[in-house]
Amino acid sequence: MNSIPAAASVTAPLDDPRYYLANFRFVLAWVAERHGDLLDATEHDFLTAFAALPESSQALLVRMVMRKGEHFRTSRLRYPEIGDTESALAPLVEAGLVEPAPALDLEELFRQLRLPELRRALAGEIAAAGLPAATGKAALLEALAARLTKPRPFTEWWPAAPDRVVRLAVMPTCDRMRLMFFGNLRQDWAEFVLTELGLQRFERVAITAGSRAFRQRTEVDAYLALHRLRERLEAGEAASALYRELPAPLTDNTWLAARHRRLCVALGRQAEREGQGETALALYARAGWPDAGHAGSVEGRIRHLRLLERRGAHATALSLVEPLMDAPASEEEAQALNRLGPRLRRRLGLAPQAATPEPVPRQWTLTLAAGPVEAAVRDHLHDDAAPVHYVENSLFTGLFGLLCWEALFAPLPGAFFHPFHGGPADLYREDFVARRRDLFDACLARLESGDYREMIRATWREKYGLASPFVHWGALDEALLEQALACLPATHLRACFERLLVDLKANRAGLPDLIQFLPEAPKGEPRYRMIEVKGPGDRLQDNQRRWLAFFQAREMPAVVCHVRWTLDGE
Repeated sequence: MNSIPAAASVTAPLDDPRYYLANFRFVLAWVAERHGDLLDATEHDFLTAFAALPESSQALLVRMVMRKGEHFRTSRLRYPEIGDTESALAPLVEAGLVEPAPALDLEELFRQLRLPELRRALAGEIAAAGLPAATGKAALLEALAARLTKPRPFTEWWPAAPDRVVRLAVMPTCDRMRLMFFGNLRQDWAEFVLTELGLQRFERVAITAGSRAFRQRTEVDAYLALHRLRERLEAGEAASALYRELPAPLTDNTWLAARHRRLCVALGRQAEREGQGETALALYARAGWPDAGHAGSVEGRIRHLRLLERRGAHATALSLVEPLMDAPASEEEAQALNRLGPRLRRRLGLAPQAATPEPVPRQWTLTLAAGPVEAAVRDHLHDDAAPVHYVENSLFTGLFGLLCWEALFAPLPGAFFHPFHGGPADLYREDFVARRRDLFDACLARLESGDYREMIRATWREKYGLASPFVHWGALDEALLEQALACLPATHLRACFERLLVDLKANRAGLPDLIQFLPEAPKGEPRYRMIEVKGPGDRLQDNQRRWLAFFQAREMPAVVCHVRWTLDGE
């Protein structure tokens, strides 16, 4: 099968004034070649119609696609590399790709016009409403919304307007093309520009012609449906109304089913805020419990149980908790159940069951002058012979990413399907590690053989600046890298890396804020210590407690430093 190895080769040079058109054409060709069977007749017609346009019209359409919204004033569609706007627009209108006189509601009119223009366009309505001449834009919209409810073309709103408003009619089609190319709607056309500028650089992974994000059109439809519901939720629509429109999950697609569960949790949280407890329970239950072969969401399950507890349904909650305690799905779930179970039994008057006590980490207190708390502790403890670095979640994850680079960027089917991946698309899917277990074992074996240091150094030099889900280059300079390799034992690194692999999403966070290297420590003593910093009123988060318990169980040096500020005069 054909493969496309290089990200850099797909971007048009920015000295081409129509670079964006070349990039857009690249995406369309890529989608047509790899996803042609998922396109319907309308989308195939779009590809044909676009290819038949004059180049200036193609460029103008792409300029509109890359801008926000679907409505545009023609006076704001002037680009020197395109030339006369009206000449470029005419073929777009003729092809049905642009609507020449769309009906605008009042909110859209307000988005298109500045305040002085609104006062001229709506002078009669403003006078009829008895509004002062100095009324601001927001107040003007609020005052006129009840009076002006009927959408109408721009020329009817403002017959004396110096230009007109047109509407891009194919934005949903272009969004679908973008989704099929990137596999998500987070990434957009800016990826091409940032890559050409060198501000983003990606690992070169061979991409087979058959590698793609979606196998069926129904999967694309499902992604878009969930995305639109998420957008409406973020725009403030009621969770109960959105719940009624929530589609059934695609049970044969693991990552879309997981996306569905995450949306259920988000809707449930909003339903709780709105006081819709029954709706929240239904959403959390839908997300949290195993269904059609999927394990369910730990977050959804725990939120469901906690909400049952708050609503007084203690017996129901306990009947769900106790079976889970025998085989929790993760450390996060075990931690939550270990708190919930005893609490529910107490409230039901039942005999207590022994709970596993949470380890108490080593703790000490510093009194310092007020300031940024982590920096204050770092500066207080730092010594040239025992340097302290602020690393939080960047050091151990960075070393893991460098050592396991080959495994993380292995060109497995479904992992990479376009040239702009910052990491594998299946990174947080249930089978991610299992699919690469042999590769990860080979990488971690270097910790036993002793050549891991040179491997990490070589990767740091060769891959510096390339996007990675674990290596944050700005936080991992060469001096920090060398100190870490000199002072962190291979056995400790392996333990941390293995814990990361148990749950890459959950365990990549919660690591201590600071690390102090102790290169001159006596033989047999640790040559480093990790320090979690807590300012006044701050407390340990659950993921931090789990990491600290892990360190304590393996006798890895970690401490919690509580800071209190000096009082005036102290």
